[in-house]
Amino acid sequence: MKKISIITVSYNSEKTIEDTINSVYNQSFKNVEHIVIDGDSNDLTKKIVEKNKSKISKFISEKDKGLYDAMNKGINLSNGEIIGLLNSDDVYYNEDVLKNVIHIFDTIPEVDVLYGDLVYVERDNLDKIVRYWRSKNYYKKYFDNGNVPPHPTLFIKKNIYRKNKLFNINFKLAADYEFMLRLFKTNNLTTYYLPQILIKMRLGGVTNKKWINRFKQNIEIINSWKINNITPPKYFLFIRVFKKLAQYLNK
Repeated sequence: MKKISIITVSYNSEKTIEDTINSVYNQSFKNVEHIVIDGDSNDLTKKIVEKNKSKISKFISEKDKGLYDAMNKGINLSNGEIIGLLNSDDVYYNEDVLKNVIHIFDTIPEVDVLYGDLVYVERDNLDKIVRYWRSKNYYKKYFDNGNVPPHPTLFIKKNIYRKNKLFNINFKLAADYEFMLRLFKTNNLTTYYLPQILIKMRLGGVTNKKWINRFKQNIEIINSWKINNITPPKYFLFIRVFKKLAQYLNK
């Protein structure tokens, strides 16, 4: 039976980290390694994780170089054949998410990367859907047409991580985008879109808190194409904005 490693990165997440830990712990699929990488939080995060230490596999709390540096640490520590990332303010949509994911990897062994759908929910009401990120099957012009898989829904074979560099920590707001662009566009991977909601993501992430962060993220996204020697289409940013707005209407 394949093992899934779930990496959770946290920093001052006292209000949400316990929900995330329980979301992994309560999954019906049990062959799970849950690794929590904390950036030396100065609130109650570390105490809450310690209280729940019987539910997780590994816990490290130390200064780091940011979110993506912490993700890289977790990936390097992982022992599972399949790796997923669950942010410290996110939860799985239901208790069968990992069971459904591992079923695909078991029944279609050539799959390298799996992703699904994601919903944004209110911070204090996980059942109140505000935005629905519905994905689609990958195709050659997927990124060119303003699409990108919801990063928290990605499950990737560890050997794929070994073959590719991890997150580029020079990108502060879009390292996940650069990684996915590089992974999908420059590799001949077998991808699988699972048309199910996999993740509930609370509103209010770093990028969405200030308009200047959204602006900086878009600059990093354009630079992601440049450093990978790919040219985005002229309409690229416009169609990205349009598709994000559509997610609010189609919830």
